[in-house]
Amino acid sequence: MLFIMSNRLRWGILSSSKFARTKVIPALLRAPSLEVAAIASRDIDTAKTHAASFGIPAAYGSYEELLADPSIDIIYNPLPNHLHVPWSIRAAQAGKHVLCEKPLGMNAAEVDELIAARDANNVVIGEAFMVATHPQWLWTKTAIDESKIGPLRAIQGFFSYTNVDPDNIRNRADIGGGAMMDIGCYPIFTSRFIVGRNPTRVCAQVERDPQFQTDRLSSVILDFGDVHCQFTCSTQINPYQRMHFHGTRGRIEIEIPFNAPPDKPTQVFIDNGAGPLAHTFAVCDQYTIEGEAFTAAVRGERPVPVSLEFALGNMRTIDAVFRSARENRWVSI
Repeated sequence: MLFIMSNRLRWGILSSSKFARTKVIPALLRAPSLEVAAIASRDIDTAKTHAASFGIPAAYGSYEELLADPSIDIIYNPLPNHLHVPWSIRAAQAGKHVLCEKPLGMNAAEVDELIAARDANNVVIGEAFMVATHPQWLWTKTAIDESKIGPLRAIQGFFSYTNVDPDNIRNRADIGGGAMMDIGCYPIFTSRFIVGRNPTRVCAQVERDPQFQTDRLSSVILDFGDVHCQFTCSTQINPYQRMHFHGTRGRIEIEIPFNAPPDKPTQVFIDNGAGPLAHTFAVCDQYTIEGEAFTAAVRGERPVPVSLEFALGNMRTIDAVFRSARENRWVSI
């Protein structure tokens, strides 16, 4: 791998997506180890408007121009799901390191292509699962690894919101929309993160929206052998999220597991039979932490927080979920 040792690495934002503008760019601007140096849009006026609003020095009217900028070290890719792998590959071919939004690809075969591009171009590429570096998740993993609740036996998760806008990319099946790709990937990821391995098989039921043909309600069982995970995700249910981890001597509950607020403390509850005890985590922005962590990985100071190999396990699991629902049976991974 090619590592960069300079103090402040220069990031380029590949698109002016709402998610990037409202969540990630403001967080990256607060990260001392990096500079948000450029933003690209398919329209130069749009790029200039957003660059001016954030004080970003350079604006480009095409993605190709951004990738051709020799001063950019890292590309952040928040494009729609079907463009994650194609443009991350093009960035790698331009010699850029890439932090790509989740889910990394449309299927596991695409992730294999991205791994090949990473290796061929000697760059660092990671998946942007910001939960992997949030203090509440690091604490939870340590507590479970140290048997604070006894051996882990069961995981329960729920993640939902309501979105019935036909023009929203999350409701377009042809470009990777639907509940599983958008939010179901989180309980899959965090279960694998906590257990430390991939499930061996999957069983799923999926209901699709009759108009969008996207999965709007999915319930899944992940079989890790001695640990079972059950979760439901939906894009047409009242907003809610929670993760529970049950051991032989206690349980852990994460109050806001995925959309942890950047301006309020978060809480994790552990209950060993005497009632829940809250562990409070100081205010932090998980996207700032994610940006700093990936920058450090590019410098060679730490491993990539979410490697392509770990991302491949998530995508294989998602592929198995959809196959299980189609074939109405357990599917091995």
